Amino acid sequence: MKKFLTLSFAAMIALGVSAEDKKDSVKSNKPVFTTVKENKITSIKDQNRSGTCWAYSTLSFLESEILKKTGKTYDLCENFVASKTYMDRAIAAVRMHGDISFSQGGSGYDPVYCIKNYGICPESAMPAPGTPQGDSLNNFNEFFAVMTPYVEGIAKSNFKKLTPAWKKGLQGILDAYLGECPESFTYEGKTYTPKTFAASLGLNMDDYVSISSFTHHPFYETFIVEVQDNWRWKPSYNVPMDEMMRIIDNAINEGYTIMWGGDVSEDGFTRKGLGVAYDTKKVQSLAGSDAARWLRLTQTAKSEKFDSLGVNAPEIVPTQEMRQEAYDNWETTDDHGMHLFGIAKDQNGKEYYMVKNSWGEWGDYKGIWYMTKAFVAYKTMDFMVNKNAIPKDIRKKLGI
Repeated sequence: MKKFLTLSFAAMIALGVSAEDKKDSVKSNKPVFTTVKENKITSIKDQNRSGTCWAYSTLSFLESEILKKTGKTYDLCENFVASKTYMDRAIAAVRMHGDISFSQGGSGYDPVYCIKNYGICPESAMPAPGTPQGDSLNNFNEFFAVMTPYVEGIAKSNFKKLTPAWKKGLQGILDAYLGECPESFTYEGKTYTPKTFAASLGLNMDDYVSISSFTHHPFYETFIVEVQDNWRWKPSYNVPMDEMMRIIDNAINEGYTIMWGGDVSEDGFTRKGLGVAYDTKKVQSLAGSDAARWLRLTQTAKSEKFDSLGVNAPEIVPTQEMRQEAYDNWETTDDHGMHLFGIAKDQNGKEYYMVKNSWGEWGDYKGIWYMTKAFVAYKTMDFMVNKNAIPKDIRKKLGI
């Protein structure tokens, strides 16, 4: 009995040491970031259970544009943009008899179009997100469960002629869940309409262009990125991958920021605040797993192995061909919009983009993500940037 207890105690100590070694290994490999260049951003927000990353990321980008131009801090209203956009998208769906998607998603161009055509208001001019439903943040589950069948019922109907009444009904749904968009409001002692408020911000909405990089269209021309949420069919400028990355770097180094749209469904985009383009085959080898064993691992087990490697995890070297293949075979999808605002490096000297997310103060960096340059090069769908931030030689090629 005594011998058994002694051996058991020794085993427990050994297990404890092993666990501690593993913990220390993970900790020692955890990135330690040093900021290289950081541009000004506004506060972190939480889109909660709403598919409105496109509104949060683009308005955050425009708030940084205002900060750069005027030094003033604004909190622009995502639900104003959502209300106007969902009405426009419903009209498009009805016009196309349902042969265009109607969903919560959108593109970076939607807020730009909204501001240009309808104006904008500050967050304080509309009910706070979620409050029309008695909540503290947006939750679109019930909202779209009501609105989607309504829109599809009109769009796919066999009516010979539509009346204007369906738009009034839809506006009632929008107002009930998002709050009514104000016709006028007072902000810092002045009375504005949404259009006069937009004009007061000092932005030129024609300054903003979309950039992408795919080979199924010619470079240095525009094309419509073929994703469902680009339902306004806004064209992007097509450039080679290396020039796409030059544009991002130049913009950030010149004090501009980027509204980024891309794929965050990869293993390398973690809920802890990192985006890494893992070279899975090399990770398998370093983790002591062959391909067959690796495929049998749970997602949690894979994540633990990735985390244990930390900054030493090998990454792929993206190529133009890899980008195209991942887009064509649905590996790269249009998942999420975020706001790139800076560059940092880890203890190994690898550079990352600093990214403002819209999931609240989540993750190890309280709402900020660090995405490697390889991840961004590989998983970018498109991005919005001030045309003045594009290097002159590339602007000349694009005719901007």
